[in-house]
Amino acid sequence: MPTQSDVVLTILMPCLNEVETLPICIHMAKTWMQNNPNVCAEILVADNGSTDGSQALAKELGARVIHVEQRGYGAALFEGCQQALGRYIVMGDSDASYDFKHLDVFLDKLEDQADLVMGNRFLGGISPGAMPWKNRYIGNPVLSFIGRCLFPIHIQDFHCGIRAISKEAFLKLDLRTTGMEFASEMVIKAALLELHIQEVPTTLNKDGRSRPPHLRPWRDGWRHLRFMLLFSPRWLFIYPGLILGTLFLFFYGALLQGPLNVGAITLDVHTLFYAQAGLVLSTMMLFTGSILRAFAFREGLLLKSQWLMLIRRSPVLEVGALLSIVMMILGFWWGVDAVITWGQVGFGSLTSGHLIRTVSLSTTLMMISGLGFLWSLVMGFVSLPLRQEVR
Repeated sequence: MPTQSDVVLTILMPCLNEVETLPICIHMAKTWMQNNPNVCAEILVADNGSTDGSQALAKELGARVIHVEQRGYGAALFEGCQQALGRYIVMGDSDASYDFKHLDVFLDKLEDQADLVMGNRFLGGISPGAMPWKNRYIGNPVLSFIGRCLFPIHIQDFHCGIRAISKEAFLKLDLRTTGMEFASEMVIKAALLELHIQEVPTTLNKDGRSRPPHLRPWRDGWRHLRFMLLFSPRWLFIYPGLILGTLFLFFYGALLQGPLNVGAITLDVHTLFYAQAGLVLSTMMLFTGSILRAFAFREGLLLKSQWLMLIRRSPVLEVGALLSIVMMILGFWWGVDAVITWGQVGFGSLTSGHLIRTVSLSTTLMMISGLGFLWSLVMGFVSLPLRQEVR
């Protein structure tokens, strides 16, 4: 059994009831090892609770098998990378869809200073029936395009099931997700850390199993999209919140002064309340985005930033709470003024445009101040330093 100092490459295969195809994958990997005797390599199967005898079969075929108790594709790959002996790791699905006989291109890129090497199925070739049309022409291209828009990533195939990474780079990434999102998290964090990412052609063959695959295209596609959007709260919440907030603030401020004529259309108090609702919702978007970013920093999903450090070191939260209280008092003051004006007309029907505008301003200030106060409390909690961060 080779020691950790001897092993150059770990060929990692996550496994969950793959007794049909696991021998094919192990045979392909062993063929590559036989053709490259100068590279000390190991085959590692990260089993995620198989009940079909996959573990015993893998051991019989010469692979090292580890048991991963936590369920999930990402959990199996993470634990496999953790326990890999190799300086480099090639990971690929154990359903016989990826070719483990041609790993040279991955290893060459890693030895040429790449940190992460992604396979590209669209460059290497996809066998007939290997990828459903909705994945080939909609899912993968759309998700990869969104990923390139949201993050500084140039690769074309975000979700290829075969990829390689150096053990050093893997440890830097501090990956956290346990499901299918693991694949996206690896690429995104590597880009955010400015690691050297390369892409190489690879082939995709038809799944060799007789049972349905674990992959659920619509569900898993949505999970990847949701993860990418939540991983980028600036694009999901903060930037749209700033744009919409500026737009609604302009209209709200103009309508507070009186009716607004836009061509032949006159906008008045009815439009004012829609602008008020948009302004409040935009504020909620900004607060939600900032809380998500702070939470992602805290949980290790996003990299630490000066923004979070500034909040921790300065009285931003206390100032935010104080400003919220001031806004609440102003809103209450205008509310009292509106009640006094209402009383002057015998508490009858509110027909005065000025009075309705005063009520709108009062309620808007109170709503935004309430949201601001709650935001300050939540951010104060989320931005607390954790013991492992100090360590």
